[in-house]
Amino acid sequence: MKEVQLAIIGGGPAGLSAAIAARNAGVEDILIIERDSVPGGILNQCIHAGFGLHTFKEELTGPEYAGRFIDEVEKLHIPIMLDTMVLDFSREKVLTVSSRKEGLQQIKAQAVILAMGCRERPRGALNIPGTRCAGIYSAGTAQRLVNMEGLMPGKEVVILGSGDIGLIMARRMTLEGAHVKAVVELLPYSGGLKRNIVQCLEDFDIPLLLSHTVVDIQGNKRLEGVTIAQVDDKRRPIPGTEQHIPCDTLLLSVGLLPENELSTAAGVKMDPVTGGAQVGDDLATSIPGVFACGNVLHVHDLVDFVSQEAALAGRSAAEYLLHGVEDGRAIPLVGKNGVRYTVPQYLHPDSMNGPVTVRFRVAQPLQNAAICVYADDRLVRRIPKRVLAPGEMESVTLRPEDVESYTAQITFCIEEGNAQ
Repeated sequence: MKEVQLAIIGGGPAGLSAAIAARNAGVEDILIIERDSVPGGILNQCIHAGFGLHTFKEELTGPEYAGRFIDEVEKLHIPIMLDTMVLDFSREKVLTVSSRKEGLQQIKAQAVILAMGCRERPRGALNIPGTRCAGIYSAGTAQRLVNMEGLMPGKEVVILGSGDIGLIMARRMTLEGAHVKAVVELLPYSGGLKRNIVQCLEDFDIPLLLSHTVVDIQGNKRLEGVTIAQVDDKRRPIPGTEQHIPCDTLLLSVGLLPENELSTAAGVKMDPVTGGAQVGDDLATSIPGVFACGNVLHVHDLVDFVSQEAALAGRSAAEYLLHGVEDGRAIPLVGKNGVRYTVPQYLHPDSMNGPVTVRFRVAQPLQNAAICVYADDRLVRRIPKRVLAPGEMESVTLRPEDVESYTAQITFCIEEGNAQ
């Protein structure tokens, strides 16, 4: 059985950043395991600009952003097992992996970082009636076809869901000559970043139909059209509002799911809201020596934040390997009144050496509100916000002095009213 100090599952932006941080913190024996034939993850097909503004203070494409980290990994001589699938890992941190080159083998690690990313929600999860004809793709699959394989999914396009990938593909398909007839969104607001709504839809006069959904799919061998309808406040189609749209392509951008089958099978304690592991402020999971970061932990809006979070996971894994960690007392972090969740879910006040960044999303769009943080009943932070949106991740920094020795719980909530 092969043995390593630190095994990192996933060679995307999270895995690469975690590996670099762990090596710089003193861990010499690191192995990245990646199922694709090249490192970089989803960034390899994201050829649009907008990455790296926080990390490198310049605008990069996805492959350029990934390339910076790949170059650093190569410079540090950190090995990457490519075309290798992790089939299982145990609480004892034994990984069972398979590759065409090496076959089936096991790797025993002293610590593991989970960085498997996320996947798209498929049509089967949506229960849309209609035929199973060709021409229906997830937005990410269409992105790969267009950007990496030079193939066009179709010419007359409807997009269901206004997540960022869907918005970006509305623009991309238009630039490639397709006619994007509409982006249809079930909710009364978009799930994407405001800048993507402006740059990908408004700049190209692509209609965004809020509180609408697809209620039927027509076509035999190939998609011929879809029927959309308005929905009520309980997201049920309203009879009489049906509208037929002829099209040959339907792209689905209906949410991302953290890729956590391995984590669940190993017994990692999961968060029902994020779909990722429950972690402390060091991003340690419920299994000692196992850490999680990036989109496998919770779905991010910007890859820069993925890299920052993953670097913390790498440093925490190094601390665990080189010095051991005594967690001590844990204080739960709780989201209420408009805050859907927090990451991390708890922190260890006795080992806080500096500020801790807490990330979360709000449940609905709000204006002129404030993010409030309470240590028990004591207000420790109030941050006015003119606009809050579910599509944009928020963050608050907790300092050691914010947490008193008697603190039992820290609560994050939204208080509406004057944002001043």
